[in-house]
Amino acid sequence: MKTLWLAAACLILAASGWAQSVGEAPLSAQVDSVYPQVETLYMDLHRHPELSLHEVNTAAKLAARLRELGYDVTEKVGGTGVVGILRNGAGPTVMLRTELDALPVEEKTGLAYASTVRTKDDAGHDVPVMHACGHDIHMAAWVGTATIMAHSKSEWHGTLVLIAQPAEERGLGAKNMIADGLFTRFPKPDVGVALHTTNSLPAGEVGFTPEYAASNADTVNITIYGKGGHGASPESTVDPIVIAARVVLTLQTIVSRETKPGDPAVITVGYIQGGTKSNIIPDEVHLGLTVRSYTPDVRKHLLAAIERVAKAEAQAADAPKAPLVQVVESTDSLYNDPKLAERLSRALTQALGAGRVQKEPPIMASEDYSYFVEAGVPSFYFWLGVADPEKFKEAKASGVHLPSNHSPFFAPDMEPSLKTAIESEVAVLRSLMAPSNNAGAGLH
Repeated sequence: MKTLWLAAACLILAASGWAQSVGEAPLSAQVDSVYPQVETLYMDLHRHPELSLHEVNTAAKLAARLRELGYDVTEKVGGTGVVGILRNGAGPTVMLRTELDALPVEEKTGLAYASTVRTKDDAGHDVPVMHACGHDIHMAAWVGTATIMAHSKSEWHGTLVLIAQPAEERGLGAKNMIADGLFTRFPKPDVGVALHTTNSLPAGEVGFTPEYAASNADTVNITIYGKGGHGASPESTVDPIVIAARVVLTLQTIVSRETKPGDPAVITVGYIQGGTKSNIIPDEVHLGLTVRSYTPDVRKHLLAAIERVAKAEAQAADAPKAPLVQVVESTDSLYNDPKLAERLSRALTQALGAGRVQKEPPIMASEDYSYFVEAGVPSFYFWLGVADPEKFKEAKASGVHLPSNHSPFFAPDMEPSLKTAIESEVAVLRSLMAPSNNAGAGLH
């Protein structure tokens, strides 16, 4: 009988185009009723990805969906950003954020709806484009959640602010939207919510991380200056390649010998560029580093030590001048309000069931959602499992890693991933915006 009732409820809701209230229908039935449209949107977004700062068509699709649902929509916030607002009486203001952008990656998943898009990047290079980080999952679920929230107003009170943010992959979008008045032109949230795909959990499960969830990220460029000349006469030169090699090796001791064990820290040299021919010693060499940490003290020490090491190695080699050390991009660590994490993990467990909500360790990847936290928005940022459950079990047993975010083979298990994302977002929003939470009280 229960199965027949749920099926009937879904048919009634779908046929009516969603009545203004979904009444007593279980959340899973509400998700099922919107799923066909969400799946269609997901495949469309996956087929037609756009690079950071160029998400014009993607943003327009999301803005149009929100307008159809009755949201007050503003486009072109901080570039291509979209803000949708739905007011439903007195209560807290809660933000739900998604990202718009894709990556310059050539898709190799073999999916029927795989991206074949190619475009010019900002440097004029012809590049492939793919939603290799799961932002298409985020967007489609965001629209599904927006739909359910718009048609179940008896379940929540307050102001819902939906944010579609550009350029997350370049660490620019959140900062640009804030600079364009996100929290002055529009209601400032009492709480913010976001999720991100991961294949470290199977589809159907979610994870949460209290306190630090993602790391600081600093991109450091180093230019080492030497004195060029003939490779057969090294005595007449100062070889910047040798200096660079010494710098790369010495940098590794910063983490192993200068950082307290247990304090997470990473220094990775991602590229070393110098020289044009085997018998020519160049004038300079370029290094590109990514530097990761959680706490301000560790971050400050790492950056200072990198500069100290580079200058000391150059001085030891009698370089003609000190290296140029530049921090060219930075994103701060992402901090989850611990009280919110505790409360909302319980709400997720109640909605999804025991065993489907996991406590996850922090990661050393970064996320520019941290700018919203720094702007004074206590937040709950959680993880959405997207790995095929059978492949996940096989990978665990064999010790082989599944294709991760940013891989050309990254392919979320579509239906359970989307349904779990929508169910989770709605459950979290309703918990935060329950009618008993008036004017933001009790959010913590």
